[in-house]
Amino acid sequence: GKIKRYFEENPHLTIGNITAKEIEKFYTHLFSFGVKSNTVIHYHAILHKAFKQAFKDDLIIANPFDKVTRPKKNEFQGSYYTKEEMQKLLELAKDDPIYTAIMVSGTMGLRRSETLGVRWSRIDWESKSILLDTKVIEKKINGKKVPVPVEVMKNKSSKRTMAIPDMAYDLLKEQKTRQKIYKEMFGKNYNHEFDDYVCVDPMGNLLKPNYVTEHFSKLLEKIGMRHIRFHDLRHTVASLLINNGVPLTHVSDYLGHADIKVTANTYGHLDKASKAISANVIN
Repeated sequence: GKIKRYFEENPHLTIGNITAKEIEKFYTHLFSFGVKSNTVIHYHAILHKAFKQAFKDDLIIANPFDKVTRPKKNEFQGSYYTKEEMQKLLELAKDDPIYTAIMVSGTMGLRRSETLGVRWSRIDWESKSILLDTKVIEKKINGKKVPVPVEVMKNKSSKRTMAIPDMAYDLLKEQKTRQKIYKEMFGKNYNHEFDDYVCVDPMGNLLKPNYVTEHFSKLLEKIGMRHIRFHDLRHTVASLLINNGVPLTHVSDYLGHADIKVTANTYGHLDKASKAISANVIN
């Protein structure tokens, strides 16, 4: 999906004219959105093989992937905030257009697409739980990029019901009241198409994924906080869970990882608690 989307958004790139430099630019784009190095290596292998076949079939005169170095398998490169920094961010970003997205991702550890797909109808206020079954992606329609809700998650584990932490629960209640005020304030100009979505702007429009990422960087600069990516809000939640002794298996379920290996490869170095428990048992 990510390969298709990138090249649809860059129609000037074709099999015949793409260069090694453009391919490396594509990989940099993937890494900037938090795509794991293993995934980029997988994409590299698929594309290299496809272009190799195109060369054999005389569709191209050379394979540009032969000039591209295979992405390296590396350890977790993400950054994350401390508990204090996260609290400060939530406080300083309160009046920002993407505040709700920051709050949802920063208190529940959701992926950007999941965050923007959170829906009021999926929240059970009594049991304080939420069903995650929708994500928001960006598509080009009539030459214009628009956010589109899709009820197809990244993997089976991504579609999940999770408990809503008290802080997120209170903030969601506040957002529901805020949306009601905006609806009354803007009347006929308010967009009711996305009434079921939590992360909308004051006029009711669904937030665009790329806008959230870009605006988040500008916001941090404006409020004088150290730079992290929007995706790193998810890493912040994971690191807080692990540093407070939550087992990796539980963290894996909470984050919606398809495989515990993904969690272990990404956050294994943080898991000091379970290592200490193991050492105590051996003692």
